[in-house]
Amino acid sequence: MIKNQIKTVVLLAALSGVLLLVGYLIGGYSGLTIALVIAMALNFTTYWFSDKIVLAMYRARPLKEKDAPGVHKIVKQIAKQAKIPKPRVYILPTNNANAFATGRNPKHAVVALTLGILKLLNKEELKGVIAHEISHIKNRDILIQTVAATIAAIISYVAFMARFAAIFGGARREGGRGLELLVLAVLTPIIAMLLQLAISRAREYLADESGAKLIKNPKALASALYKLGAANKMFPLKFGNRTTEGMFIVNPFKGGGLFALFSTHPPMEKRIQKLREMKI
Repeated sequence: MIKNQIKTVVLLAALSGVLLLVGYLIGGYSGLTIALVIAMALNFTTYWFSDKIVLAMYRARPLKEKDAPGVHKIVKQIAKQAKIPKPRVYILPTNNANAFATGRNPKHAVVALTLGILKLLNKEELKGVIAHEISHIKNRDILIQTVAATIAAIISYVAFMARFAAIFGGARREGGRGLELLVLAVLTPIIAMLLQLAISRAREYLADESGAKLIKNPKALASALYKLGAANKMFPLKFGNRTTEGMFIVNPFKGGGLFALFSTHPPMEKRIQKLREMKI
């Protein structure tokens, strides 16, 4: 767990370093300030209203306790073990088997489950999935991902400005650095994206580990991931937005080949192997 936490700090520092390097090389501090304000405003809005946005996107509705007392009991028990308030529980009207957590902090958190996952998993496997999602909430992964997205967004804005300057010749008046700016503008967003993906994968490993420890049963989560991985390959989600991929416990969208290289999730085989090798 400590290893994954350290990795996250290092990756965030690297992402911040890329931003500082871009600012230094371009030297457009006024433009950087504008980009910073825009990106911060965008991500501030996303942070405060992300739960409402994504729940509306997937037509989620509250899952009443009287309709699923067993699910609510599991959420309440695991939240108590994690020492956080019980999250609200929502249901997504899709047979795709999946789950995600959202909300800006543990006091305003949501655990969302699909109809498909309730049909597919047994009680112990469902406990593993819910523990994973509650771990995301406890570990404040939504905040961390927002910070990473903010930095990456700033880099993207600045890179766009650099491309504009390089293409339209503004950089030539600054000593013929047009080609340098163009290379910088192309490479830095890619580097930022890869670092952001690495942070997302580190948080998934951490949620797997801490979730398994919460229920003291890593094999249950490993079994759930195996089923979910197979089910999502056969029956991917037919609606939604790929930008939300990282929220789900497994990638709900069909993707292979090059898409796998840019996945927000670690390889399923590695996640399952790590869980099976855990000793509680």
